Amino acid sequence: AVRGPKHVVKTGKTPMLEGTEWRKLLDSIPTETVRDLRDRALIATLTYSFARIGAALKTKVEDLRPRGSAWTIRLHEKGGKQHAMPCHHALAEMLHAYIAAAGIVEDRKGFLFRTSRGHRATVLSEQPMVQSNAWRMIRRRAAAAGINVSIGNHSFRATGITAYLANGGALEHAQEMAAHESPRTTKLYDRTKGRLTQDEVERIKL
Repeated sequence: AVRGPKHVVKTGKTPMLEGTEWRKLLDSIPTETVRDLRDRALIATLTYSFARIGAALKTKVEDLRPRGSAWTIRLHEKGGKQHAMPCHHALAEMLHAYIAAAGIVEDRKGFLFRTSRGHRATVLSEQPMVQSNAWRMIRRRAAAAGINVSIGNHSFRATGITAYLANGGALEHAQEMAAHESPRTTKLYDRTKGRLTQDEVERIKL
C-alpha cells in the first residue's frame, strides 16, 4: 500500500485532536450515503479501539462479534497477531449503521472498510481501503470541518489514548488496549502532562 504523506509537528509527536475538535469532525460528516457512514465508522474505530490504521483496514465483517449484551472488535496486528478489543457503545452503533447501509452483514469474510466503486458515494467495492485512501479521506473530512491541525491516520490513536488517560484511565489498561509491549510506548501518546491549568498552579500555597 502507498502511504500518505507523514505530517509531524515540531515536537515530533503525532498531531492529535482535542475532544471538541474530534466531535466537530465527526458531527461534520453527513450520514446520507454509505461512504459517509463508512468514514465515520473508520474514524471511530481508530479512536475508540486505539487501532493502528493497518490493523483497522485488515478487519473483516466477522471481526465485529457479540459479547453478551455488548460487542468486541478483533484487530489484526503486526506479525499476524490478533487483538480483541471491547467495543465502545458509540463505536458499535456507528459500525452497525454502516454495515446495514452497506448491505454486507452476510459477507462475513469480506473486508469491513471498502473502497467506493467508481468514486461513487453510494456503492462500495469488495476491495479494502489502503492507508493512502484513509489518509486522503481524513484530510478531506478535516478540511471540510474547518480543522487546521495536520492530522493523519495515526492521529486518532493518540486522540483516543489521551482522552482515556485524561478521564482517569489507568496507564496499564491503556497499554493493553493499544497492544503495546511496553508502557513507555503508551506514554508517548499521553498528552495530558502538557495540560497545566490555573487550578493546578493555585495549589502552590505559601
